[in-house]
Amino acid sequence: MRMVDCIKLKQNLEGLESQPFPGELGKKIFNEVSKVAWKEWLEKQKMLVNEYRLNLSEIKARQFLMTETENYFFGVPEKKSID
Repeated sequence: MRMVDCIKLKQNLEGLESQPFPGELGKKIFNEVSKVAWKEWLEKQKMLVNEYRLNLSEIKARQFLMTETENYFFGVPEKKSID
Protein backbone atom coordinates (compact mmCIF):
# COMPACT_ATOMS: atom_id res chain seq x y z
CA MET A 1 0.00 0.00 0.00
CA ARG A 2 1.40 3.37 -1.06
CA MET A 3 0.95 6.27 1.37
CA VAL A 4 0.86 10.00 0.52
CA ASP A 5 0.68 13.21 2.50
CA CYS A 6 -2.71 14.25 1.16
CA ILE A 7 -2.76 17.92 0.20
CA LYS A 8 -6.55 18.10 0.53
CA LEU A 9 -7.13 16.24 3.81
CA LYS A 10 -3.79 17.15 5.43
CA GLN A 11 -3.17 13.56 6.55
CA ASN A 12 -0.91 10.68 5.61
CA LEU A 13 -3.32 8.34 3.81
CA GLU A 14 -3.38 5.59 1.20
CA GLY A 15 -2.55 6.95 -2.24
CA LEU A 16 -4.06 6.21 -5.61
CA GLU A 17 -3.00 3.01 -7.36
CA SER A 18 -2.27 4.80 -10.63
CA GLN A 19 -2.35 8.25 -12.19
CA PRO A 20 -5.97 9.29 -12.76
CA PHE A 21 -5.01 10.70 -16.18
CA PRO A 22 -1.82 11.50 -18.13
CA GLY A 23 0.17 14.70 -17.88
CA GLU A 24 1.61 16.89 -15.16
CA LEU A 25 -1.66 17.35 -13.28
CA GLY A 26 -2.21 13.58 -13.25
CA LYS A 27 1.31 13.08 -11.81
CA LYS A 28 0.75 15.76 -9.19
CA ILE A 29 -2.56 14.21 -8.12
CA PHE A 30 -0.97 10.75 -7.98
CA ASN A 31 1.82 12.05 -5.73
CA GLU A 32 -0.20 14.36 -3.47
CA VAL A 33 -3.83 13.17 -3.28
CA SER A 34 -5.22 10.25 -1.27
CA LYS A 35 -7.80 7.70 -2.38
CA VAL A 36 -10.28 9.22 0.08
CA ALA A 37 -9.84 12.75 -1.31
CA TRP A 38 -10.06 11.45 -4.90
CA LYS A 39 -13.32 9.67 -4.09
CA GLU A 40 -14.71 12.91 -2.62
CA TRP A 41 -13.66 14.74 -5.79
CA LEU A 42 -15.43 12.21 -8.01
CA GLU A 43 -18.68 12.90 -6.12
CA LYS A 44 -18.21 16.66 -6.54
CA GLN A 45 -17.36 16.14 -10.21
CA LYS A 46 -20.66 14.27 -10.71
CA MET A 47 -22.49 17.20 -9.17
CA LEU A 48 -20.72 19.65 -11.50
CA VAL A 49 -21.50 17.54 -14.58
CA ASN A 50 -25.17 17.43 -13.62
CA GLU A 51 -25.47 21.03 -12.41
CA TYR A 52 -23.86 22.50 -15.52
CA ARG A 53 -25.26 19.79 -17.82
CA LEU A 54 -21.79 19.16 -19.18
CA ASN A 55 -21.41 17.15 -22.35
CA LEU A 56 -18.08 15.40 -21.79
CA SER A 57 -17.66 14.76 -25.50
CA GLU A 58 -17.04 18.52 -25.84
CA ILE A 59 -13.52 19.78 -25.24
CA LYS A 60 -14.77 22.88 -23.35
CA ALA A 61 -16.52 20.67 -20.80
CA ARG A 62 -13.41 18.55 -20.29
CA GLN A 63 -11.24 21.67 -19.95
CA PHE A 64 -13.69 23.06 -17.38
CA LEU A 65 -13.44 19.84 -15.34
CA MET A 66 -9.64 19.84 -15.51
CA THR A 67 -9.57 23.43 -14.21
CA GLU A 68 -12.04 22.54 -11.45
CA THR A 69 -9.97 19.46 -10.54
CA GLU A 70 -6.83 21.55 -10.16
CA ASN A 71 -8.66 24.22 -8.16
CA TYR A 72 -10.26 21.63 -5.87
CA PHE A 73 -6.97 20.09 -4.84
CA PHE A 74 -4.43 22.85 -5.21
CA GLY A 75 -6.41 26.10 -4.97
CA VAL A 76 -6.98 28.82 -7.50
CA PRO A 77 -3.66 30.09 -8.83
CA GLU A 78 -2.94 33.68 -7.97
CA LYS A 79 -3.48 36.09 -10.83
CA LYS A 80 -0.49 38.25 -11.51
CA SER A 81 -1.14 41.90 -12.20
CA ILE A 82 0.63 43.68 -14.99
CA ASP A 83 2.34 46.82 -13.78
